[in-house]
Amino acid sequence: MYTKLVLCVVVAVAAAAPQGYGPPPPSYGAPSGPVVPILRDDRQGPDQAGNYNFNFETGDGISRQEQGAPQGPAGAVAAQGGWSFTFPDGTPGVFKFVADGAGYRVESPLLPTPPPLPAHAIAQIEKARQEDAAGNRYAAPSAPAPQYSALRPAAPSTSYGRR
Repeated sequence: MYTKLVLCVVVAVAAAAPQGYGPPPPSYGAPSGPVVPILRDDRQGPDQAGNYNFNFETGDGISRQEQGAPQGPAGAVAAQGGWSFTFPDGTPGVFKFVADGAGYRVESPLLPTPPPLPAHAIAQIEKARQEDAAGNRYAAPSAPAPQYSALRPAAPSTSYGRR
């Protein structure tokens, strides 16, 4: 009797166990979203010297272009280009960039900018610029040398832990 009860409980638990956990089965049929056509995909290079350029545009208004060429004695590639797209609310997103020895710089009216400097900070910067131009250099005062007796070292404290 006890065995039948245990067997019934095990069958009930197995039947109540959730079915279908795990990733969904792959769908090899139609794509899950709209198909966006590629309108332009022009690519050239990189050639032997390292020059390259490409221009890419999709049917939903996304575009990307870039040109690059080796610069300087080390031959590091400097690039420039940009990308654009339209936000869901219809706002155009346009970005331009330059990547060279001075770093990676992006320009866009959509990028955040720091607040303007307050007038007193601008005045301090201008004063420092004028002083530099006049040849005035500020030297921090040196701290006085500590006064140690080379002949007699300090005696250890005997009051440690006492009040």
